[in-house]
Amino acid sequence: MNYLSTRGHPDRKRFCEILLEGLAPDGGLYLPEHYPQVDTATLAKWRDLPYAELAFEILSLYIDDIPPADLKAICAKTYTPEVFGSEEIVPLRELEDGVYLEALSNGPTLAFKDMAMQLLGNLFEYELARRGAELNILGATSGDTGSAAEYAMRGKKGVRVFMTSPDGRMSPFQQAQMFSLQDENIHNIAITGVFDDCQDIVKAVSNDLGFKRKYRIGTVNSINWARLLAQVVYYFAGYFQATAGNDKPVSFTVPSGNFGNVCAGHVARMMGLPIHTLVVATNENDVLDEFFRTGIYRVRAAADTHETSSPSMDISKASNFERFVFDLVGRDAARLRSLFVDDLSGQARFDLSAAPEFKQAAERFGFRSSRSTHADRLATIRDTEKRFATLVDPHTADGLKAAREHLTPGVPMVVLETALPIKFAATLVEALGHEPARPARFEGIEALPKRVVKLPADVEAVKAYIAQNCD
Repeated sequence: MNYLSTRGHPDRKRFCEILLEGLAPDGGLYLPEHYPQVDTATLAKWRDLPYAELAFEILSLYIDDIPPADLKAICAKTYTPEVFGSEEIVPLRELEDGVYLEALSNGPTLAFKDMAMQLLGNLFEYELARRGAELNILGATSGDTGSAAEYAMRGKKGVRVFMTSPDGRMSPFQQAQMFSLQDENIHNIAITGVFDDCQDIVKAVSNDLGFKRKYRIGTVNSINWARLLAQVVYYFAGYFQATAGNDKPVSFTVPSGNFGNVCAGHVARMMGLPIHTLVVATNENDVLDEFFRTGIYRVRAAADTHETSSPSMDISKASNFERFVFDLVGRDAARLRSLFVDDLSGQARFDLSAAPEFKQAAERFGFRSSRSTHADRLATIRDTEKRFATLVDPHTADGLKAAREHLTPGVPMVVLETALPIKFAATLVEALGHEPARPARFEGIEALPKRVVKLPADVEAVKAYIAQNCD
């Protein structure tokens, strides 16, 4: 399996090369040259596999430069009941008639990002040991990616993590999970700005090829194909649990800001998984909802990026959206560049409303979308506790609202859970009047000493900090 850049760079890479590289040299994102196809016979064969074995089967279709026995051992090491709390790893339960919740938040940091990040940590350690190399990971987080990456990489040989986050824009619990880590290979950088500033810094550093090579810079954000690939697995697992032995289609609703989580669903659908609809649930930062309603993709400035009660989705530049648009325009790299490089750099928007491809976003690729407000989240949290004795976090509440707006009779709707409610306790208290349960290992985490440096939203300042801590 070879990988290409969405922006047309002539080189083709193998999986382990792009695992350590992040962005392509031309600033594009890597995608496989083709999506392996999964037929009904293969789905039937996979249906009853344990999660780690299912992960191995799917990853094997995309990874042919790690020996199968080694890849199987990495999957078995990653997806265990001890790490994820149950034999199913991602247990599914029916909340109401036709609406299901897929639990993705029982890993070490209580968020769905653990599903991919735990695998990424083990893949990095394996490949770096094989090469006798080191890697400096530069990431950006709006809340959960950072802690998931740091918990996955802490203590790993040959790996340092430099994680940027928007200063003061995460919940106290999210900040404490990251900033309380004292491991020498973990560096937290609070950026004066919003998440998009952090993401822009990561991309700028990745595009400085000289600096990137000198300091061996890699990424863990969902611009890294390996992370997105790991997320494909839980769509298959959710499908198998929701269909209970038949081959009927299933829909998924995905709270999404950066388009990584739902892009994994797009990949699963392109492989042949019977997905009827992929619903993108956004908050007030509704760049993605606006596109799927109107065909206009309009990037917002930092001043127009709202601070909301589902902060992990407070994003106005959806990095992984480029991967979907590449497929949407028929994998035409020149057309893709005209949209993402020429149009977005010139006017911060592109308009496909009159293009025939825009209709295909729904008709061929199955996408729908919805938008939620703070009041919607509070109402959904209250309703879910009252009717189903279930607590959900604000992002999952965004997902539940969107799911109910896009139900199709006879088609199960699976809502991907985003995080455990304790990560957003203030909103739960506002909605319900009491704090959600807190795992014992996180008692008093907000009071722990913090290890973090504050820097301006300046690429050179971040590069200087990396250089200083790599020498």
